[in-house]
Amino acid sequence: MTGSTGARLALAVWALTRVALLLCVTKVITLPGPDVTSDVSVIYHGWSEILKTGTYPRSDVTWQYPPLAALAILSPALLPFLDYASAFFVLAFLCDGLVLGLLLYAGRRTGRWTAGAWVWVAGVPLLGTTAYARYDVMVAAVAVAALLVGVRHPRVLGVLAAVGALLKVWPALILAGTARGRQTRLAWTAAAVAAAGLLAVCTVAMPGALAFLGFQRDRGTEVESLGALVFHVWRQFGWQGRVELHYGSLEFLGPHVPLVSTLALGLSVVAFGWLLVWRLRACDFRVNTPADAAFTAVLLFTTTSRVISPQYMLWLVGLAAVCLVFRDSRMGLPAVLVLLATGITQLEFPLGFVHVVASDATGVTLMFLRNGLLVAATLIACRQLWRQAVSGGPREGGRPPAARSGVGREAEPVGS
Repeated sequence: MTGSTGARLALAVWALTRVALLLCVTKVITLPGPDVTSDVSVIYHGWSEILKTGTYPRSDVTWQYPPLAALAILSPALLPFLDYASAFFVLAFLCDGLVLGLLLYAGRRTGRWTAGAWVWVAGVPLLGTTAYARYDVMVAAVAVAALLVGVRHPRVLGVLAAVGALLKVWPALILAGTARGRQTRLAWTAAAVAAAGLLAVCTVAMPGALAFLGFQRDRGTEVESLGALVFHVWRQFGWQGRVELHYGSLEFLGPHVPLVSTLALGLSVVAFGWLLVWRLRACDFRVNTPADAAFTAVLLFTTTSRVISPQYMLWLVGLAAVCLVFRDSRMGLPAVLVLLATGITQLEFPLGFVHVVASDATGVTLMFLRNGLLVAATLIACRQLWRQAVSGGPREGGRPPAARSGVGREAEPVGS
């Protein structure tokens, strides 16, 4: 199959699956389970009305997003001829298409391929209607653009990383794998300046820009998180806790929950420590390293989080797709595991969420499968990233393996 044929086929499959998604979120086709679109029609719409008054929803504990999230929430106003929810779904669809276009365009260059585009084509429908019923697809578009454009323009990478971080924090991690030296100085400086400027504008423009920090701090152990497995199992042996809506999600409340939440935060600190050690020891930065490092970093912090909401899978699918644009990437197996975990995520939410909340056999099995796949993907990604950038890096008196390969400029180390 030629590259152009593969691209046309990817576009055709994308179109068919996305039309199906639009039919589902607009309720032309009704799926079992809770209505995931209510977050848009009720919560997002309500926030947009508050934002239009010139203030953030600072009295609403479910507002847990950085200040630029206001742009995503207000974005349906760009399509005034549609109702709020329909406009939001159309914009999500357009961002989805933008990501595919970026991946297909990037895949045409020497040393790259269309495997990344296929990861995105498959991954979004595997998540189901949640993909279009949250603004995470918009954030993923920013992160994907940053990594692909940042290969040649580190300042643009930095600015887009800052924009993404002020939309939903996690895109700050896409800076983890920039090559030491000039690229890091340019990207990180641009990110810092852009973030500071945008944050200052948001803080001055509307009160409550930083209210989300307190609301995030007070969150507990959500029922879909890795730590929640402790209580899903413990409930079978008489644990006296309960599941309640708390800070915008269903969380476990009861004995020992604060301890597990603290341990989850500790795991995130350990993950940060590993990432820092990798960063300090890495010596072989290749064209695919920023994407591989970003994917690994987001895997680390998603898996150890106190909350693993279904839409978080879009972050991983988008970054996995960028990794597989590059033929030299070693993230093939973790990407496959993420796709499997994404499919299981739709089975547990929304289709089987009643079983997860009840901690019955079906719910516990689904959570062990999904979270187990995420743990496996994280460990394998860490190992592969370490082997390529640290263990497989240049030795004294020798050139980096990529520089010796003769594959071409795109396969050469990009660091200095």
